[in-house]
Amino acid sequence: MKPDLIRMENIVKNYGPVQALSGVNLHVKEREIVGLLGDNGAGKSTLIKVLSGAVPITSGKISVRGKEATIKTTTDAISYGIETIYQDSALVTQLSIARNLFLGREPTTGPKFLNRLDEEHMNEVASKLLREVGISKNIPPTTPIAALSGGERQAVAIARAMYFESDLIILDEPTNNLGVAETQGVLDFVRGARASGHSCIFIAHNIHHVFQVVDRIIVLRRGKVVADDIDPKTSTVEAVERVITGMDEEEIV
Repeated sequence: MKPDLIRMENIVKNYGPVQALSGVNLHVKEREIVGLLGDNGAGKSTLIKVLSGAVPITSGKISVRGKEATIKTTTDAISYGIETIYQDSALVTQLSIARNLFLGREPTTGPKFLNRLDEEHMNEVASKLLREVGISKNIPPTTPIAALSGGERQAVAIARAMYFESDLIILDEPTNNLGVAETQGVLDFVRGARASGHSCIFIAHNIHHVFQVVDRIIVLRRGKVVADDIDPKTSTVEAVERVITGMDEEEIV
């Protein structure tokens, strides 16, 4: 049996006396789109920070394709094929689209000791990727990020994850503050991620967006997983909202 792409077992994260995550178990299969839902303070952001290497775990185990992984930094996460796209896109607004796509991984040309950036290659790749992620406008790859709309910035961040062939792309509230057309572009990307060979964890407050694109829904509440196998094809938004708030347990009682 093929191992899961990502498996997190008994993950605990403490901030002093506060336990943000309490024995969380989570898995993501190859080419699976997973929705991660929960109220504010449920532990979603902490869990993603752990998986992306932004914060270390207190205890627990993370495996990638069946082998235990040590993820203590974002560089570690990237080396395991895990790329995170945050709400603010984590882009350098003063730099161009092309430079942001290759930030920290810029190709060079000519003698190595000159360390000269291969700007022609970066611009060519950037133009191609922007089309692939749904930007139909002819935006020059030399355009600074500061000149782009919120949706276009998200598209650049997504393009970066696609180009470096990330196995797992984590999208943290990618549709916040976006217009209708820009939101649709992000959702279209998530829909197509599976066909492109990627898995995704999609975090959003808008449950309707999640229902449109994911294969499975996981719900966190107070630092614990309370549901991890909700099928959006057979469930409803209202039912998931009851799980998020805990009203489902009250009904059982």
